[in-house]
Amino acid sequence: MTHQFELRERQSQPTLVIRTRSAVQDMPQVLGQAWGAIMHYAGQKGLQPSGPPFVAYHNMDMQDLDLEIGFPFAKKLDGAGEVLAGEIPGGKAAGCLHVGPYDQLRAAYKALGKWMEANGYTPAGVAYESYLNDPQTTPPEALQTDIFFPLL
Repeated sequence: MTHQFELRERQSQPTLVIRTRSAVQDMPQVLGQAWGAIMHYAGQKGLQPSGPPFVAYHNMDMQDLDLEIGFPFAKKLDGAGEVLAGEIPGGKAAGCLHVGPYDQLRAAYKALGKWMEANGYTPAGVAYESYLNDPQTTPPEALQTDIFFPLL
C-alpha cells in the first residue's frame, strides 16, 4: 500500500473523551461503549460532534493500550463523570490517510515513522486516528483512517 505523507498545520480542537485502557482485541467493544457514552452525554446537552470519532494512543502496548476515545466538538465543553473535556493540540503534525482494513494500520504507522525520521520530524508522543467512515457499512478495503502525530 502507498501512503501520501504530509506536514499539516492544525488548529487546536476541543473534544469530549473517555480515557481508558484496553487490549487491542477488545477495542471494538471498548470503542463502541465509549463513543455511545459520549454521544449520550452530548445528546443530553443538545450537541453534535463537529467531526469523525477518533482515538488518541498514549502508548503502543497492544495488550495494555492507554487510550483517549472521543469526538471533536466546535467549542470547549465541560465533561461529567467518565466523559472528560479534552483537546487535540494545535500546531504542526505529520500525517497520512490509510485506506484499507484496520489490521493493516501497522504498516502505515511504520511508513509514517520512517518518513518523519527521514525528514527530521519528532513526534510529540501521542498518535491520533480519526475514522472517516463507518466499518459497519463500509467494506474493509474501503475504510479510511486519518493517522497523525503532533510534532515537537
